[in-house]
Amino acid sequence: MARKLTFDRYLIAATFGLIFYGLLMVYSASAAISTDIYGSSYIFLGKQALGLVMGLVCMIVAMNYDYRKWRNPTFVFSFLFVCQILLVAVFFLDRSHNTHRWIKLGLFSIQPSEMAKLGLIFFFAYFLESRLHQVNDIRRTLLPAVIVMSLTVALVLKEPDFGTAIASCFICAAILFVAGIDWRWFAAVPIMALPVFYLEVYRVSYRLDRITTFIDPWKDPLGKGFQIIQSLIAIGSGGIGGVGWVQGKQKLFYLPEPQNDFIFSVVGEELGLWGTVLIVILFAVILKRGLKASLAAPDSFGTLLGVGLTAMIACQALINISVVTGLLPTKGIPLPFMSAGGSSLIVNCFAVGVLLNLSQHSD
Repeated sequence: MARKLTFDRYLIAATFGLIFYGLLMVYSASAAISTDIYGSSYIFLGKQALGLVMGLVCMIVAMNYDYRKWRNPTFVFSFLFVCQILLVAVFFLDRSHNTHRWIKLGLFSIQPSEMAKLGLIFFFAYFLESRLHQVNDIRRTLLPAVIVMSLTVALVLKEPDFGTAIASCFICAAILFVAGIDWRWFAAVPIMALPVFYLEVYRVSYRLDRITTFIDPWKDPLGKGFQIIQSLIAIGSGGIGGVGWVQGKQKLFYLPEPQNDFIFSVVGEELGLWGTVLIVILFAVILKRGLKASLAAPDSFGTLLGVGLTAMIACQALINISVVTGLLPTKGIPLPFMSAGGSSLIVNCFAVGVLLNLSQHSD
């Protein structure tokens, strides 16, 4: 008798836990700012709910669509090409927050760099599957893969979006690691990338300021160090049990983007240590179940695809939490499923949908 295919209930539970946890915190973190800008406390919550509806549709479609059908060169290269076109298109549109990151469609906006991460994951999974026995071949495997990744990352850096560019590199590195790349490349590539790192950090004043501020934020507490100091004050003020939902003070025009990049700080203040630990546990469940489904996939494409999608979620969560707790320099990386932002929510919901379909076929 054929085995009955079932979805991973733990992965579903952890994902929905983060999603609805995020809705509560987006409202709490954005109510004051939303009222000040729009005259209503529900605008950001409404946008997040709209993004959630679209994200759930994508999740349902992905979880019921056989992941093996994504192994199609027409789809992979067309999707990657569309992502590249959108990354170029943003430079011909108006700037927002001094960056070219969004394509605005009425009340909704698309962030091509979020889609580009998916494009790289599908490409790497498809490309490397047929070259697993030649994964360390520079000409046939590594060079083409690095060229595609570099082109995408370069466009993301140009927006500029340094955090997403770094996250994209880590995602690709995770896929290459599982594909069996030699350890020597993990040492050689960072060394070869040092000149690029120098140009992108030490010759760009505001990025260099972020590094120096990370080392000593109290050197300029009312200027460059203001963001991280306010974040640490918020987390520290929450203690073990927090001050109570919607009772936080740092979100009242102290924390920058409290509903987005620094929503973890709001959780720390309002729900305390227990609230933040719950978030970490839920992400740990997604990481464990995602890797379990990926490594038990019946084919290499499923393994590489699942590892890339799991790494995308886990990497963003790790960077965001590290930034708001002062463990990394400030970067504009949203917390998956929780930060306000439709593009991020839709992409991550789609990723979980693919992982859920993959879990059906795992051995």
